Amino acid sequence: MSDLRFLSIKEIHDGFDEKKFTPTDLVNELLSAIDKSETNSVLRPLKDRSLEQAKMGDQILKTQGKVPRSETPLFGIPIGVKDLLTIDGVETTCASKMLEGYIPPYTSTAVKRLESAGAISIAKLNMDEFAMGSSNENSAYGPVKHPTHPDHVPGGSSGGSAAAVREGLCTVALGTDTGGSIRLPASFCGVVGIKPTYGRVSRYGLVAFASSLDQIGPLSRSVEDSVRVLDVMAGHDPRDSTSAPLLKGNWLKSLSGAESLKGLKIGVPSEYMGEGLTDGVRNSVDAAFEWLRSQGATIKTMSLPHTDYAVATYYIVAVSEASSNLSRFDGVRFGKRPKSADQVDKLEDFYKTVRANFGAEVKRRIILGTYSLSSGYYDAYYKRACQVRNLIKQDFDHAFKEVDVIMGPVSPNTAFRIGEKSADPLQMYLNDIMTIPASLAGLPAMSLPCGADEKGLPIGLQIIGKHFEEEMLFSVASAFETSKLGEEK
Repeated sequence: MSDLRFLSIKEIHDGFDEKKFTPTDLVNELLSAIDKSETNSVLRPLKDRSLEQAKMGDQILKTQGKVPRSETPLFGIPIGVKDLLTIDGVETTCASKMLEGYIPPYTSTAVKRLESAGAISIAKLNMDEFAMGSSNENSAYGPVKHPTHPDHVPGGSSGGSAAAVREGLCTVALGTDTGGSIRLPASFCGVVGIKPTYGRVSRYGLVAFASSLDQIGPLSRSVEDSVRVLDVMAGHDPRDSTSAPLLKGNWLKSLSGAESLKGLKIGVPSEYMGEGLTDGVRNSVDAAFEWLRSQGATIKTMSLPHTDYAVATYYIVAVSEASSNLSRFDGVRFGKRPKSADQVDKLEDFYKTVRANFGAEVKRRIILGTYSLSSGYYDAYYKRACQVRNLIKQDFDHAFKEVDVIMGPVSPNTAFRIGEKSADPLQMYLNDIMTIPASLAGLPAMSLPCGADEKGLPIGLQIIGKHFEEEMLFSVASAFETSKLGEEK
């Protein structure tokens, strides 16, 4: 393994300044690694685009001699992009046969802001089809394998993003989180993953799954790198009506040592530490709490009483919105049109052919969502789920009157074997039991490596913050990173 593949953003910039290597050297190194990778985390390398961007970087360095950090804070940094974020002229499939061959004419705001800051888009990354899944086994282009335990899943739906970062195929990757799709794969693969507050990052150019939940966030090998990327992406966008017109703080200055933990009040929901946790997860999270106490933090056991209803609530709200969003993929407005469409006599046969391009999990969620929204059932299902969602949000509101942040495991277990839960959708859905509540409440949350189980499979510590108070999360996360509890043994 070449050291270039695993350098941080700061180390890359220092290397450019010291003329140890160029953006083209770095991109070529990563493209070579992508070509040799066996995880299936990359759907399509962006060779021409990335090399063109790298050559522009070479020329700037040749002219200026140093990295123009103030103008382009992500100068020359290779970014992997989950395949439901559009890039002008680059095929975007959402890992579905339904969108095979679709070339969008515009770039998503998140990617555009990163490229404007000097980042290099190096690859489109694999995912669960239309972001529907917790294991990255639902891709139409094959499952993603765990980067260190290839017979295990990397988590989903941003499994390709987490695996690519862990394997050193990109410096940072973009994922999306609807019910845990950044935090779960970050936990399973042993990387840092951040889901910002709903509205903090523009969703323009994101192919929607559940519009009231979807958020774009970074995955990286350090808190600092994730914060650097999120700092560029965040901010109001008039093209997204849900984008919040709020100013962010100086997040990079919030990255500090353990001294920031003194007097910190941490809430630990009893519902997150009850039955169902594996011994490895419980021991690692307890060790994290002990270290936090040793640094002056106060740990308080508390309750989020409506947590038991979170999974059921999510799988009504999310599938209902998915049913509505995916109705546009009808072979007329969007979606793969049958080659024999002109010869199809009945409209029913036409739609049957189009819908065959959806995978089994996507079909299951569309059917469930359509049922929940149908006449006579809307009040009993979707409306009631929205009411319970508000109760879950109120649980957090009450909790944050007493604590600064909330912590617990990301998942009750570590990465499971490929195929182990495929035949039982309900067991698969329960993987998100600890990530879904923060998503329903629209809160910022992140996963940090905090250890490994007896097989060496990574374990993630989840930190949840108040609305639009990401700065507190970053301060705590960077302090915890100094504990070294998440480092590989």
